[in-house]
Amino acid sequence: MRTVAVVGASLAGLSAARSLRKQGYDGRLVVIGDELHRPYDRPPLSKEFLAGTLGEADLSLETDDEDLRAEWLLGARAAGLDRTERAVRLADGREVRADGIVIATGAVARTLPGSEGLAGVHTLRTLDDARALRDELARGGRLVVIGGGFIGAEVASTAYALGLDVTVVEAAPTPLAGPLGARMGDIVSALHVDHGVRLLCGVGVKGLSGERRVDAVLLEDGRSIPGDIVVVGVGARPCVEWLEGSGVELDNGVKCGADGRTSLAGVVAVGDCANWYDARAGAHRRVEHWTGARERPDAAIATLLAGGAVEPGVPRPPYFWSDQYGVKIQFAGHAAAADSVTIEAGAADDRDVLAVYRRAGVPVAVLGMNQPRLFTRWRKQLAAASS
Repeated sequence: MRTVAVVGASLAGLSAARSLRKQGYDGRLVVIGDELHRPYDRPPLSKEFLAGTLGEADLSLETDDEDLRAEWLLGARAAGLDRTERAVRLADGREVRADGIVIATGAVARTLPGSEGLAGVHTLRTLDDARALRDELARGGRLVVIGGGFIGAEVASTAYALGLDVTVVEAAPTPLAGPLGARMGDIVSALHVDHGVRLLCGVGVKGLSGERRVDAVLLEDGRSIPGDIVVVGVGARPCVEWLEGSGVELDNGVKCGADGRTSLAGVVAVGDCANWYDARAGAHRRVEHWTGARERPDAAIATLLAGGAVEPGVPRPPYFWSDQYGVKIQFAGHAAAADSVTIEAGAADDRDVLAVYRRAGVPVAVLGMNQPRLFTRWRKQLAAASS
């Protein structure tokens, strides 16, 4: 291959570029990113950066002496992929022709219909999002978080520590039931109540009120929750619209094999936009976690450079972590695959549990709350059993 284009300049794209050089590719490397920023770390955006204890320079994912010998096209949004010409079309009219293409365009935060142009309403996905929200939180006031997932919970935790009056609204009966299951989701989300943060579950949001600036969140049950700042944390959708009509198969993102290969030869996908086949589950899964974006590009690049002639390995079980109200939460595996969950150590009331999820007696996932040593041990066992 003479030229490889990596479309996406966040962690997954950077990891892919690093893998290319690490695996011996010495040709032309073009990295395309729609943000103007160099690759930065996203997890701290809802925590240390939002709290003001971490600066922008600390977010950098590149080392000072790193040189990937890449051409960086930043502030350049991908608008299409021409499979005949092997070219990535950019929104500004430019084209980048490449023999190999890595799709790493990530995901974008979902918004609340009708909130456009209303001051005080935020999503949190990018550095620019975090800058704007940090400035608002610094002024204090009443915060309403729509969505009790991990991003929403981390924002609520950070805002609570900054002294704001915080309410979390979750449409589902139990926050985090999707990734953690109902029982453990209830235990983890109780951290809000432990710290005096209002948690309203089982009720949807009808809309927002306010003329130029938001002043309340209107619930479907008729209640109105006053708020000076609103954060919408209702998930993200994969950025794959630019691939429509390209021949790349789309299904909840870019549909991939177990090694990142797509339906087009010479094209692989990694990161939040990639829906990889999971041999353990016998189904495709889109993994939106830091470790997936860091680890899986190695396999995808090996596939790309070998022209698909390598046997895909078995990726480690998905892993993610969250820090809320001083509690470190770690999870590995798939809760949905379990038919039972047991607390193996600690106590739920103390929020220091180690819980193991099993299916037919076989561990399929593990959750730790302030149990880093036990969790690490169980995570290694889970990976060994899955390989």
